[in-house]
Amino acid sequence: MAEPASPHAFDLAQRLPSPRMAGLIVRITGYRETATGRFAQRQTAPLIVPLIISFGSPFLIALSREPGAADRQLSFAAGLHAGPVYIESDGRAACVQVDFTPLGAYGFFGGAVTDLVGRMVDIDDVLGHDGRRLREQLGAVTCWQRRFDLIEAFVLRRAGHMPSPEVAFAYRKLARSAGAISITALADEIGWSRKHLAGRFRSELGLAPKSLARMMRFHRASRLAQSGAALGWAGIAAESGYADQAHLAREFVEFAGEPPTAWARRRALTDRRLVHAGDGLADW
Repeated sequence: MAEPASPHAFDLAQRLPSPRMAGLIVRITGYRETATGRFAQRQTAPLIVPLIISFGSPFLIALSREPGAADRQLSFAAGLHAGPVYIESDGRAACVQVDFTPLGAYGFFGGAVTDLVGRMVDIDDVLGHDGRRLREQLGAVTCWQRRFDLIEAFVLRRAGHMPSPEVAFAYRKLARSAGAISITALADEIGWSRKHLAGRFRSELGLAPKSLARMMRFHRASRLAQSGAALGWAGIAAESGYADQAHLAREFVEFAGEPPTAWARRRALTDRRLVHAGDGLADW
């Protein structure tokens, strides 16, 4: 049986963060498939924490493996995951997705953000009655922009948690360097031990700084590959801070689920709107 292709007929609307949402989210996306079939997407390890509110058929979603019938997901939140995300749909999926920055996710979910790491958790278990009410409100309107307005108001009402200044500073500096800064030097700069910094990152962002730095380097490499710059894979490896091309290839297998050349071939056949929607890099 042929491998299912990515969705080819869908409506997609996006809103970038307004000034009052800056630092909380990367974007809000409305997505609705308009042709039935069996479709598959593979997203590389994203540096966002998504909240998905579904209005259509459930997605089949699994982390670092292809999904099965038991992997049905409707409305849910998912934490950071250092690996690829496999998604299948039947052509009748429809949803709104809110992509939180890692720091914004702590602001919105608080300490519960650590319970989401490497998992997908039903919206009822994450947000309780408020989540059910949000789902009902969004389902009652059909205009994407009105849905986005409701989402913004909901997020702003709940985003009352503040990450520690040290973790926020360290994450932003790590992101601006695309994972190139030394974790030890970063810990020294804020006056913490490396072990203490790692523990605080896990408690506020869900992953240790070393894991996040690896994901950031990978995203830098993938952006360079998509930029059209004539660097070749060896040049991309060097520019992104990898020891050599073999090192880059191993990281692609871990974070994208396939070697660089296979990843590039698949990207060339994927609607660019889906590529952009799946690979947000948040440096807030």
